[in-house]
Amino acid sequence: MSSENANGGGGAEGAPPEQLALIRESVRKAKVPKAKPRTWRGAALAKELPVARVLVDKGVLHLDRYFDYAVPEELDADAQPGVRVRVRFGAGRHRVRDGRREGGGLIDGFLVERVAESDYSGPLAALAQVVSPERVLSEELLGLARAVADRYAGGLADVLQLAVPPRSARAEQRPSPEALAAPGRPEVGSWGRYERGAVFLEALASGGAPRAVWNALPGPEWSEELARAVVATLASGRGALVVLPDGRAVARVDAALTALMGAGRHAVLTADAGPEKRYREWLAVRRGAVRAVVGTRAAMFAPVEDLGLVALWDDGDDSHSEQHAPQPHAREVLLLRAAQDKCGFLLGSWSCTVEAAQLVESGWARPLVAGRERVRGAAPLVRTVGDADLARDEAARAARLPTLAWQVVREGLRQGPVLVQVPRRGYVPRMACANCRAPARCRHCSGPLEAQGSGAELRCGWCGHEEGAWHCPECGGFRLRAQVVGARRTAEELGRAFPAVPVRTSGREHVLDTVPGTPSLVVSTPGAEPVAEGGYAAALLLDGWAMLGRPDLRAGEDALRRWIGAASLVRPQTAGGTVVVVAEPTLRPVQALVRWDPVGHAVRELAERAELGFPPVSRMASVAGPGEAVAEFLRTVELPPEAEVLGPVPMPVTAVGRPRRAGAPPPGEHWDRALIRVPPGSGTALASALKAAQAARMARGGGDVVAVRVRIDPPDIG
Repeated sequence: MSSENANGGGGAEGAPPEQLALIRESVRKAKVPKAKPRTWRGAALAKELPVARVLVDKGVLHLDRYFDYAVPEELDADAQPGVRVRVRFGAGRHRVRDGRREGGGLIDGFLVERVAESDYSGPLAALAQVVSPERVLSEELLGLARAVADRYAGGLADVLQLAVPPRSARAEQRPSPEALAAPGRPEVGSWGRYERGAVFLEALASGGAPRAVWNALPGPEWSEELARAVVATLASGRGALVVLPDGRAVARVDAALTALMGAGRHAVLTADAGPEKRYREWLAVRRGAVRAVVGTRAAMFAPVEDLGLVALWDDGDDSHSEQHAPQPHAREVLLLRAAQDKCGFLLGSWSCTVEAAQLVESGWARPLVAGRERVRGAAPLVRTVGDADLARDEAARAARLPTLAWQVVREGLRQGPVLVQVPRRGYVPRMACANCRAPARCRHCSGPLEAQGSGAELRCGWCGHEEGAWHCPECGGFRLRAQVVGARRTAEELGRAFPAVPVRTSGREHVLDTVPGTPSLVVSTPGAEPVAEGGYAAALLLDGWAMLGRPDLRAGEDALRRWIGAASLVRPQTAGGTVVVVAEPTLRPVQALVRWDPVGHAVRELAERAELGFPPVSRMASVAGPGEAVAEFLRTVELPPEAEVLGPVPMPVTAVGRPRRAGAPPPGEHWDRALIRVPPGSGTALASALKAAQAARMARGGGDVVAVRVRIDPPDIG
């Protein structure tokens, strides 16, 4: 024994004052409940509503329900509906001690509601911890998440992962700013260019809920027009939400809103902001300090208070489709919000999708368009170069660029920058009639026909039926061709042809936001076109067949949307703006571009799809996975009687080391895919049946079940 211990006499009575103070401090700390989650064994329960219903974040369909937990009295004040909690999950019935179930792993969840009694007859586990007293999940957001989960055959927990951003403790500790008074009604501004633009703005400002599909005029004014619609909604004392395809579009609307009503009246929600800043902005919206939100697709669930308007720009852009389960589309989520909150709805674009045309055709929304004279005055002159022109053009055969394109570039560079749109490579061509270019489709299900290797046999990409004696129903022709034709042009050749002119590129690796109005060549992939100061003097839309020839139901619609998106950045025809598109001029998308009539193109596409049973008139779902797993799934699922199963057919194998497209099988794996089609009105039944079958597979197989991917409204059906 040391001398120190000997002097202490073995107790605390003879200890120095410093040691006594240390002992008292240790005892005091020991009485404080531990911060880590506890079992709360023997703890008293809350006197009122002692049962909490919790949505656990397990992310599996067969556990897509609420679980009851006991609320310890010490957590009573903080355990309110909407807070984040941690619970123990997975304990068996036999693990009971002092009336409480124990064991299981800790898992996150949301407290949905407090009730007086549980429907479960056995003992309940206690809430382990209230992570934060911040009530992040409102009843409205929970209802929206449930509607989205049911619409897309997904789990509620997966939707809430998309809807509620990850927690940042520092962001929660900071108070949100005080809410500002509603702004005054905005001027009509450039909304006066549209036939019912002033009426739409007045309806929003007076507290109405107008629903419109807006075909915007070409030019940069669209961002200010969106901002004026938001300000008009705020002037009525309500909130507004705008979802845009990318950060560049968000920045333009953000700047327009700031210019109209100053800073501090709206929040910007994008993934690029970083987790803390994004959560701070989201909390300001949830707490009611900000009533207007602008953001990318993650903002579609923003908890705006007293929502008066939801708006979506360019709904045909791929970025509006979420890649995480259950893969909802921003347009469909905002449609659900408009119905749930009975608020205004605005779907805007320079072009027009078939879904937008269907909203107008059904009478659910009204068209918001400009008169033809106004459209012709704002649009550039569009000229075409087809196969016949290329065959007669000696310059095109020698230099891989038509004479007309050379002339337009040369004249445009005298006035300002020239845009050159070059589609991305890697598109797989589909088959079409060599005479009239009508797509080759299956006689059984109207799916796209695909060539089998280098042979002449054709097979449907949907149902797998082989076609041995195809002929064109339009012209009677028997010859087929791949729909990617014409010479390939490159930015390097243009740079060599105009050596004194600077060449700028904008694409996936490096996207430019703006370019100066001085003469230059701007080579861009679709969707990455920068805005030019004062507008482009001219534009070349090259390799049109690379987009029109994709094996996709939306190939024509998407090509027209991308062409119009680029051409809208060009100066009006009255200011000398000219666009040259290298594609066959007789095709429907090319004619729609020449006439600047995307609405008419969408209406005709809708009528054709209704006749053939294509989406969005019908509803479709895809089931993809290893062949045996897909076959077993189709045997067990109880589909609606009117459902039609197409396939399964093999999917293209993703090469090892190559980029993997969304929805493609893992590299090197052989997968099959089946499409399930139902008529209008049966979409809910289809989603419910697929979700029930998927949940049953997971419950039976546990972690050993072979994965089968189910997707409602797949974007790439061929």
